[in-house]
Amino acid sequence: MKSIKPGRGPSAMGAMGSVAGVIFGIIWTVAAASMGAPVFFPLFGILFILIGIVQAVYNFKNATGENRFSEFDITEDGEEPDPLDRRVRDAARPAPPSGGTYCFCPYCGAETGEGFAFCAKCGRQLPDIQ
Repeated sequence: MKSIKPGRGPSAMGAMGSVAGVIFGIIWTVAAASMGAPVFFPLFGILFILIGIVQAVYNFKNATGENRFSEFDITEDGEEPDPLDRRVRDAARPAPPSGGTYCFCPYCGAETGEGFAFCAKCGRQLPDIQ
């Protein structure tokens, strides 16, 4: 299965941009507090710092990590597993029908319940299986 992952270069640039955002947030907070600005302004700077830290950690992990979260680069099956793939796939899988078995669509290969007339993925009419 192909998955889309963020490139290491763009993730590293995002991490550096987030560090710059954190520095800006620190300068903003100190300047707003020293000028006696209303409480909202220093709080905005603190929020900016927190968002920048979260973004820096996320982007740094994607730039250096072996198993990155899927978003931008297309990778092949064996290259790198997607940590979210299994969780998403299992959540999207419907419960087996009352017979407890699955059938597969001959056109797209998607799992369908036994006795289904149409494929839920491609919409084509399924052949009758006796």
